[in-house]
Formats: sequence, structure tokens, C-alpha cells
Amino acid sequence: MLISHFWSGDAIRGRCVSDIVLSGMLDVPAPPARLLADWEREISSRMVLEPGDVETMPLPRARVRWPDYTRCVQAVSDWTCARGLPGVLAASDVALMACRGARYHHDGAQYGGAAFCNLFLSEDKGLDLHFPSLGHRIPLSRGTAVIFDTGQPHGVIQRGSNGFDVADFPPDQDCVQIFLTWELPIEDAHVARALKVVFDVAPSTSSQPHAEEVQLNGERVAVCADSGCWCRVDCEPE
Repeated sequence: MLISHFWSGDAIRGRCVSDIVLSGMLDVPAPPARLLADWEREISSRMVLEPGDVETMPLPRARVRWPDYTRCVQAVSDWTCARGLPGVLAASDVALMACRGARYHHDGAQYGGAAFCNLFLSEDKGLDLHFPSLGHRIPLSRGTAVIFDTGQPHGVIQRGSNGFDVADFPPDQDCVQIFLTWELPIEDAHVARALKVVFDVAPSTSSQPHAEEVQLNGERVAVCADSGCWCRVDCEPE
């Protein structure tokens, strides 16, 4: 049994980890050249974006150079509404992110109370969003939209690869994906219904954690960064 324990108000609550991934292709305009140039400068001069890293980008500055930002957000809002999530996006926190691939991980230890909704803004660079436990791969290109449970292992890997490999992201190759991400509250009735999340599923005999974590059969687990397989925390490689 896979359970995500998350903060609900002042208490830790347990829920199942959804195996549902919603995805689609949205018609969003390409970011303007001056914005792309600004992103490139940010990544090359102000960030250290190593293979596998996922980092935050400055959204307020980007919006000044991004006349179609509202159009992009509206496209995601329309898409989420069509999937039974009316008004959820507007009430959720949004961030701008960059990744040079992404090592396999789950986000249940920081965002167990949320599902992620991502809109990818970069052109197709031969990368896939991979959910290894589900055998599900989503090719990433401009307009790719996806909603998934933060507790579900995922990574961004080279298309055709079976795992994450630093060698797949050489420094002379543009492997960076830029995307917007929203934190959708998992306890929202629409979000829970869309992902078929069931709450308070932990057996009464299981130990109650004091922080957000993901447990598999009652043991706290992490994700192998290269393969995406679950492993016990005390076996996780440093």
C-alpha cells in the first residue's frame, strides 16, 4: 500500500497516491524572442543548472516581457475546467521553472497536499516526462499540459532511454525545458475526484509520521534517482 502523508491544517493526514496522469496538447504561442534570450541569460549566468536539476525562474520579470502570458494561463484554465476542475487553477500558486532533464523523484515530502499541473513552454528537445511505476511517457514540447500526483515518481529523461543518465545531457546540447507549474490542492473535491484520491486510508496499526512523507507498506520510501524505483530511505544512495 502506497500512502502519502501530508499536512492538513495542523494534523498529518494519509491518502492514497494516485496512478492517474492527465495530459493534453494545448495551443499556446511561442514565447517571444526577447523572453527566450532573457531565460537563456538567466540560466547561463545566474544559475547552475546541472543535468537533472529543476530550479525556479523569476516569473514577475518574465511576465513583463511576455504579452501572451495571460493567453497561456487561460489555455490551461480552459483545459482544467474541461476535466472537471473549475476555478481550481485560479486559486492555486503558480511558479516558473527550468529543468535540464530531471532525476527521478517524488515531491510528496514537500508537496504531499498538492497535485502538480504543468504547462511546458519549450520546443521539442527529445525529452519525455516519465512515470516509471506506471510505464507512462509523455513527449515534451510546447503546449504539453499534465496533471499528476506529487507522490508519484517521475523524471525527465531522453526519449528512447530507460532511465536518467547524466551523459544524455551534454553541456554543448540545449536540453533545458521551461514550464509553468501550479500546486492544485489535493483536498479540493474536484482535484480529488479527477485523480480518484482516497483519504484516511492508513491502517490503524501503522505508525503516524510527524512530517510529510510517502510510505510503502508502512515504511518511509524514497526514489532511486537513476531508475525511478522505490527504495527504503535507509537504503537510498547518498
